[in-house]
Amino acid sequence: MSFRSDQCRVVVPFASRRPAAVTPKDQIAHRISDQASLRPVLVVLHQETSTPGRIGNALRALGYPLDIRRPRFGDALPDTLEAHAGAVIFGGPMSANDPDDYVRREIDWISVPLREQRPFLGICLGAQMLARQLGAKVAPHPQGRVEVGYYPIRPTEAGRALCPDWPARVYHWHGEGFQLPTDADLLATGDDFPVQAFQFGNAFGLQFHPDVTYAMMHRWTTRGCARMDSPGAQPGHRHFAERAVHDAAERAWLKHFIDGWIARVPRPVMLQAAE
Repeated sequence: MSFRSDQCRVVVPFASRRPAAVTPKDQIAHRISDQASLRPVLVVLHQETSTPGRIGNALRALGYPLDIRRPRFGDALPDTLEAHAGAVIFGGPMSANDPDDYVRREIDWISVPLREQRPFLGICLGAQMLARQLGAKVAPHPQGRVEVGYYPIRPTEAGRALCPDWPARVYHWHGEGFQLPTDADLLATGDDFPVQAFQFGNAFGLQFHPDVTYAMMHRWTTRGCARMDSPGAQPGHRHFAERAVHDAAERAWLKHFIDGWIARVPRPVMLQAAE
């Protein structure tokens, strides 16, 4: 079942949560105080060896513990996110169209952060699951093309208003894309796969992989080398050459994005007075 909302579609820029000037001693004391009160972020992974990569590192740096679960291997997902600061569903080699029970359960479960207006982030497969939950179609490229490597990304006006300084190219590893869900805001577009990032309230979907670390890139280009023979894919050496050029900008953008994303809070529900 798809979750719908009539909430006002207003793109609110991510604001910096850091004080203008503090001493190192103040920073340490403030971080210790924050870490004692921060709720964990729910992290959903799809393979036994998967990690939350650079996104996990960014959340830990902000003081958030990670509650890592793998529904594919029997982990349950919570009925509510009251005990969590937000949730991230990461990528994987499977499809959001697969009939497996855990795939359907994850798509259905996304109604929880949507209903509770908790910060939710879908990365690649996770973004495709979010799109499916919102009623959008997920499908391969009509000519069988893939994005495996670094590709250009173009932020929309809404994307620039939300978070400035987008990188010129971002890292991809996927063969399917998705339509823009109804009532969602397009944040960034691309060439072969036009919908690269979108927002629906406090939920965000990213088709690309800002989470990939250098070690993860080595694993993917080694274990997934067959994908690099697909139409549109870049050869392995290009991945590392492009990383040397574009990774710093993507890393800086992700840091700003995660800082603003996790700070989002549920909007108050406006109740109409009884007549």
